[in-house]
Amino acid sequence: MFKKILVPLDGSELAAKILPKVEELAKLCDAQVTLVSVIAEATDVAGIPSPEVFKEAARHELKACQTYLGNAAKELQGKGLKVDTACLEGVAAREIVRYANDNSYDLIALATHGRGEVAWVIGSTAEKVLAHATVPVLLFRVLEYKPPALKEEFFLGA
Repeated sequence: MFKKILVPLDGSELAAKILPKVEELAKLCDAQVTLVSVIAEATDVAGIPSPEVFKEAARHELKACQTYLGNAAKELQGKGLKVDTACLEGVAAREIVRYANDNSYDLIALATHGRGEVAWVIGSTAEKVLAHATVPVLLFRVLEYKPPALKEEFFLGA
Protein backbone atom coordinates (compact mmCIF):
# COMPACT_ATOMS: atom_id res chain seq x y z
CA MET A 1 0.00 0.00 0.00
CA PHE A 2 1.49 3.37 1.01
CA LYS A 3 5.07 3.30 2.31
CA LYS A 4 5.96 7.00 2.06
CA ILE A 5 3.40 9.68 2.92
CA LEU A 6 4.06 13.38 2.31
CA VAL A 7 2.07 15.72 4.55
CA PRO A 8 2.17 19.43 3.64
CA LEU A 9 1.44 21.77 6.55
CA ASP A 10 1.10 25.55 6.45
CA GLY A 11 1.33 26.26 10.17
CA SER A 12 -2.42 26.62 10.65
CA GLU A 13 -4.50 24.62 13.12
CA LEU A 14 -6.83 23.63 10.30
CA ALA A 15 -4.02 22.12 8.22
CA ALA A 16 -2.78 20.16 11.25
CA LYS A 17 -6.19 18.52 11.63
CA ILE A 18 -5.07 15.93 9.09
CA LEU A 19 -2.41 14.59 11.45
CA PRO A 20 -4.68 12.15 13.34
CA LYS A 21 -5.84 10.71 9.99
CA VAL A 22 -2.25 10.42 8.78
CA GLU A 23 -1.30 8.75 12.07
CA GLU A 24 -3.99 6.08 11.56
CA LEU A 25 -3.00 5.49 7.94
CA ALA A 26 0.74 5.39 8.66
CA LYS A 27 0.27 2.86 11.44
CA LEU A 28 -1.98 0.72 9.24
CA CYS A 29 0.55 0.75 6.37
CA ASP A 30 3.74 0.94 8.48
CA ALA A 31 4.60 4.02 6.42
CA GLN A 32 7.27 6.70 6.70
CA VAL A 33 5.73 10.16 7.13
CA THR A 34 7.37 13.37 5.98
CA LEU A 35 6.00 16.67 7.22
CA VAL A 36 6.76 19.48 4.80
CA SER A 37 6.17 23.20 4.76
CA VAL A 38 6.90 25.67 1.99
CA ILE A 39 8.35 29.10 2.66
CA ALA A 40 7.61 31.73 0.04
CA GLU A 41 10.66 32.95 -1.84
CA ALA A 42 11.87 36.36 -0.75
CA THR A 43 12.06 38.57 -3.80
CA ASP A 44 13.66 41.96 -3.86
CA VAL A 45 11.51 44.78 -5.19
CA ALA A 46 13.01 48.15 -6.12
CA GLY A 47 12.62 50.66 -3.33
CA ILE A 48 11.91 48.05 -0.67
CA PRO A 49 14.33 47.23 2.20
CA SER A 50 17.85 46.04 1.48
CA PRO A 51 18.75 42.45 0.57
CA GLU A 52 20.09 41.93 4.10
CA VAL A 53 16.57 42.47 5.45
CA PHE A 54 15.26 39.80 3.08
CA LYS A 55 18.04 37.40 4.07
CA GLU A 56 17.31 37.92 7.77
CA ALA A 57 13.58 37.42 7.18
CA ALA A 58 14.32 34.20 5.24
CA ARG A 59 16.50 32.90 8.10
CA HIS A 60 13.71 33.68 10.57
CA GLU A 61 11.12 31.90 8.38
CA LEU A 62 13.36 28.84 8.04
CA LYS A 63 13.91 28.67 11.80
CA ALA A 64 10.16 29.02 12.44
CA CYS A 65 9.46 26.28 9.87
CA GLN A 66 12.01 23.91 11.42
CA THR A 67 10.64 24.51 14.92
CA TYR A 68 7.01 24.04 13.87
CA LEU A 69 7.64 20.86 11.89
CA GLY A 70 10.04 19.53 14.53
CA ASN A 71 7.40 19.85 17.24
CA ALA A 72 4.76 18.16 15.09
CA ALA A 73 7.21 15.37 14.20
CA LYS A 74 8.12 14.74 17.86
CA GLU A 75 4.45 14.36 18.72
CA LEU A 76 3.94 11.76 15.97
CA GLN A 77 7.21 9.99 16.81
CA GLY A 78 5.97 9.73 20.39
CA LYS A 79 3.04 7.76 19.00
CA GLY A 80 5.38 5.28 17.31
CA LEU A 81 5.60 6.71 13.80
CA LYS A 82 8.66 7.11 11.60
CA VAL A 83 8.68 10.84 10.81
CA ASP A 84 11.03 13.29 9.17
CA THR A 85 10.62 16.90 8.06
CA ALA A 86 11.55 19.22 5.22
CA CYS A 87 11.29 22.99 4.84
CA LEU A 88 11.13 23.98 1.19
CA GLU A 89 11.27 27.36 -0.53
CA GLY A 90 9.15 28.48 -3.45
CA VAL A 91 5.55 28.32 -4.59
CA ALA A 92 3.71 25.90 -2.30
CA ALA A 93 1.83 23.67 -4.76
CA ARG A 94 4.73 23.48 -7.20
CA GLU A 95 7.25 22.56 -4.48
CA ILE A 96 4.96 19.96 -2.89
CA VAL A 97 4.43 18.19 -6.22
CA ARG A 98 8.13 18.44 -7.13
CA TYR A 99 9.25 17.10 -3.74
CA ALA A 100 6.81 14.18 -3.95
CA ASN A 101 8.06 13.28 -7.43
CA ASP A 102 11.76 13.70 -6.66
CA ASN A 103 11.56 11.59 -3.51
CA SER A 104 9.22 8.81 -4.70
CA TYR A 105 6.31 9.38 -2.34
CA ASP A 106 3.30 7.08 -2.61
CA LEU A 107 0.75 9.55 -1.26
CA ILE A 108 0.32 13.24 -0.58
CA ALA A 109 -2.10 13.81 2.32
CA LEU A 110 -3.30 17.30 3.10
CA ALA A 111 -6.14 19.16 4.66
CA THR A 112 -8.21 21.53 2.61
CA HIS A 113 -10.30 24.39 3.82
CA GLY A 114 -11.86 26.76 1.33
CA ARG A 115 -10.83 30.37 1.62
CA GLY A 116 -14.07 31.90 0.43
CA GLU A 117 -14.90 33.35 -2.97
CA VAL A 118 -11.30 34.25 -3.82
CA ALA A 119 -10.38 30.54 -3.84
CA TRP A 120 -12.91 29.98 -6.62
CA VAL A 121 -11.07 32.47 -8.81
CA ILE A 122 -7.40 31.69 -8.13
CA GLY A 123 -7.64 28.19 -6.69
CA SER A 124 -6.19 26.78 -3.50
CA THR A 125 -2.90 25.03 -2.92
CA ALA A 126 -4.79 21.76 -2.36
CA GLU A 127 -6.59 22.11 -5.70
CA LYS A 128 -3.32 22.79 -7.50
CA VAL A 129 -1.60 19.82 -5.86
CA LEU A 130 -4.55 17.60 -6.78
CA ALA A 131 -4.47 18.81 -10.39
CA HIS A 132 -0.72 18.36 -10.91
CA ALA A 133 0.41 15.52 -8.63
CA THR A 134 1.51 12.27 -10.25
CA VAL A 135 0.82 10.27 -7.09
CA PRO A 136 -2.46 9.74 -5.21
CA VAL A 137 -3.66 12.70 -3.16
CA LEU A 138 -5.76 12.34 -0.02
CA LEU A 139 -7.71 15.51 0.72
CA PHE A 140 -9.20 15.79 4.18
CA ARG A 141 -11.87 18.47 4.24
CA VAL A 142 -11.78 20.48 7.46
CA LEU A 143 -14.32 23.12 8.25
CA GLU A 144 -14.93 25.13 11.34
CA TYR A 145 -18.68 25.27 11.34
CA LYS A 146 -20.30 27.83 13.57
CA PRO A 147 -24.07 27.51 13.53
CA PRO A 148 -26.02 30.74 13.17
CA ALA A 149 -27.18 32.38 16.37
CA LEU A 150 -30.68 31.55 17.47
CA LYS A 151 -33.15 34.38 17.26
CA GLU A 152 -33.46 34.45 21.05
CA GLU A 153 -29.67 34.73 21.45
CA PHE A 154 -29.49 37.51 18.88
CA PHE A 155 -32.22 39.61 20.48
CA LEU A 156 -31.31 38.91 24.09
CA GLY A 157 -27.58 39.42 23.56
CA ALA A 158 -26.73 36.01 25.00
